Amino acid sequence: MTERIFLAVVGAAYLILAVWCSVRPNQTSQSVGYSLAPGSGQSEFLVVYGGLELGLGIVFLIPLFDPEKTWFALIACLIIHACLVLFRSTSLFLYSGIQTTTYVLAVVEWLIFLGSLAFTLLRGR
Repeated sequence: MTERIFLAVVGAAYLILAVWCSVRPNQTSQSVGYSLAPGSGQSEFLVVYGGLELGLGIVFLIPLFDPEKTWFALIACLIIHACLVLFRSTSLFLYSGIQTTTYVLAVVEWLIFLGSLAFTLLRGR
């Protein structure tokens, strides 16, 4: 049950991010250092940040409606956040001028990664 609550919180966070990125793309993109080029840039941001985050949120919420899918959602959460942590951590060493929002995202990604890792390891026992 606890892992389903964890996944629901992660899923809800992704749904909120999807809405924020879709409704306020200029604000959200600027908070992480993007400037959206009209047309293609706006489209790409809407698709990747709005659409992908919506999809992730739905995947992480599936166990609320189908508890049998908890393991799938947990493994998906672990894999996705392991990749995010790997690339985010690398970027923090490669680039300077990182904005505060990016550091906040890095901390949240690490927390989600560690949480999903812990639940995965505990469930595997």
